Amino acid sequence: MKLSDFHYDLPEHLIAQQPLEQRAGARMLVVHRSEGRWEDRKFSEFPEFVKPGDCLAMNNSRVIPSRLLGNRPGRTGRIEVFLTEAVSDERRIWKALVKPGRKLGIGDRVDFSSTFSAEILDRGEHGERTIRLDCEDVDVALDASGHVPLPPYIHRSDTLNDKERYQTVFAKDPGSVAAPTAGLHFTHELLKDCRARGAETAQVTLHVGLGTFQPIREERIEDNHLHHERFQIAAEDWDRMENAQRVIAIGTTSVRTIETAAGTRKLSGTTDIFIYPGYQFLRVNALLTNFHLPQSSLLLLVCAFAGPELMMAAYRHAVREQYRFFSYGDCMLIL
Repeated sequence: MKLSDFHYDLPEHLIAQQPLEQRAGARMLVVHRSEGRWEDRKFSEFPEFVKPGDCLAMNNSRVIPSRLLGNRPGRTGRIEVFLTEAVSDERRIWKALVKPGRKLGIGDRVDFSSTFSAEILDRGEHGERTIRLDCEDVDVALDASGHVPLPPYIHRSDTLNDKERYQTVFAKDPGSVAAPTAGLHFTHELLKDCRARGAETAQVTLHVGLGTFQPIREERIEDNHLHHERFQIAAEDWDRMENAQRVIAIGTTSVRTIETAAGTRKLSGTTDIFIYPGYQFLRVNALLTNFHLPQSSLLLLVCAFAGPELMMAAYRHAVREQYRFFSYGDCMLIL
């Protein structure tokens, strides 16, 4: 398969720059796979598609304020440190991207405040570094100095509002550097409505790293590989999914977690699963997802789930109908 077959034209004005005033206020394109059709609905109507025997599987990873701005001692130039993955249990040692990378070598320090700094321990390719955080409490320091890691297609600085809205209402386990965006639409009231209709809920944890969103570089899809990301599923949550008549995955990160567990029979570890057309799904039966970038691994995943022809046609419909795209945009329910 060729990567170019998964391109679509997206006017820039359709890329959502702000969250809607109401979490559940998004539009929802409902795609019926067996019938080869779609319908334009609202996300507030999502519970209407839920029935007894369903299990909603949601990624409870919490986004950390992973974008840090500082300077080298005695220098005035700004240094940006973007934390990508904790590599020690106490979360003191991290993989990170730094800009400008050419100025920072092993042993250099970046100060973010009078009580919070980072030391460069090792250099990697493309601006990647291994760093050690020096502070009394990592979470307190990040909360005080870190910025919400909004994706690069949102052309503005983060605000206090993003601290709440770029986080799901069920976020619990800190570790992601990007939000599992399909979950952003849910409110506690809407989840309660789903349970009232007979559905169960289960939580999975996949800490979203940069690998999820990195562009695919090889034109031949089969030649590409994804980065590893950490995941975990509690035994009782896996039992709910195993016993469900239908598993509705909330987001592509939930899909990758569930399908990894189903394929390996392991409930924790790391995954680099790359799902593209031709993949046979083992446990996921329905999917709620936001709209994804052209020629991305996430678009390939939804094309694998719904079929490339139907999915690309649905995307072109969404563009014509002026749906809002990407992280703060509208969503799609694939049944």
